[in-house]
Amino acid sequence: MPWYAVHTRSRHEDRVYTGLSQKSIHTFLPKIEVWSKRKDRRKRIMIPMFPGYLFVELFSIDNQTKLDVLKTFGVVRILGKPRGAEPIPVPDSKIEAIQRIIQSKVEVQQIQYPKIGEPALIIDGPFKGIEGTVISTDYKKELFVISIELLQRSVAIKLEGFQIKKI
Repeated sequence: MPWYAVHTRSRHEDRVYTGLSQKSIHTFLPKIEVWSKRKDRRKRIMIPMFPGYLFVELFSIDNQTKLDVLKTFGVVRILGKPRGAEPIPVPDSKIEAIQRIIQSKVEVQQIQYPKIGEPALIIDGPFKGIEGTVISTDYKKELFVISIELLQRSVAIKLEGFQIKKI
């Protein structure tokens, strides 16, 4: 039976998973355990491995089956060729590899930190909302030095990983 990737609305993966499961559609939502990064505390939480996506196993991809999936609250589309053509199945080997990663409990990290020379936005702290350029990084300690142009002068600020995001 082929697997298909389903694109969901932002942060609706769990709700789509529940809705599809209630319709007796075999669904796979791979989740990984990560440390939440908040100013006041840190704790382990489960997040989707692929934000905005989950997988469904469908016997046939007829119109009724597609409608059942697409009418589920939070579903955007079934991934496939452009312009509403037939959905493209995900190879079983890829699904099995994802399942092995999930079952192995190996620590998986999704890092989208800016690299040196890339623009970045400060999202926390006294400089929140200011854009700058990353001039130095230490990924292990999650420290970043960002250069901010103020009145044609450059000011370097050290930031932690949760305070910065890639633009």
